[in-house]
Amino acid sequence: MESVARGGTRWKRFALVMVPSVAATAAIGIGLAQGALAASFAVSGQEFKVKAGHLDGHGFAQYGGVDMGYADLKGDAKTAHPVAISSFKNATINNMCQSVVTDVPFVGKVTLQLKAGGGKTPVSAENLYLDVSELDADATFENIDIGVAAKDTGPGKGKGPVVKDKSILENGFAQQADRAILDNVEQKAWATTAGTFKLSGLSMRLLKGSGAGVECY
Repeated sequence: MESVARGGTRWKRFALVMVPSVAATAAIGIGLAQGALAASFAVSGQEFKVKAGHLDGHGFAQYGGVDMGYADLKGDAKTAHPVAISSFKNATINNMCQSVVTDVPFVGKVTLQLKAGGGKTPVSAENLYLDVSELDADATFENIDIGVAAKDTGPGKGKGPVVKDKSILENGFAQQADRAILDNVEQKAWATTAGTFKLSGLSMRLLKGSGAGVECY
């Protein structure tokens, strides 16, 4: 896959989580002290997997944050999760799959699998925010800026959507681009939020077991 426009940047199998894990972990204490929580809700005690054949997003920005959520499937204990917040003003997604595994007592592992956008109409979203811990993809960026301050990625100064309120260290490292095209996407995430999220051809299934052939990847 070649760069789609002059000024574009192409990275093969680019790990989109740009914030180094050590630095992100060190920033947790500072983030929590400043109320810098990425998700506007307490995330569950389970990460979920997302796979997509193709994502085409306009108005892209990414910066570090911290999701506060439950430490386990039972109890009220909370813990902090460093995340890279990937945001888009709008995006379309083809062949999207989302899965999460739960160990059900007396039943065993059960996978909730959701698929959408597999036909002619892709999944579409506006003001999309993905709180990601891992991501692999073939990535192409148009007119990318690397090293911009996170607070300057929103409308007016930057290229991305509105920066999440109280979710980031505002002068922290960020990157932005007019357009981001991702193919062969595989990611783990703690949360997804969007202004609108249209799932064409939605299919949801509960499947016994986990791993290959049951989870998205």
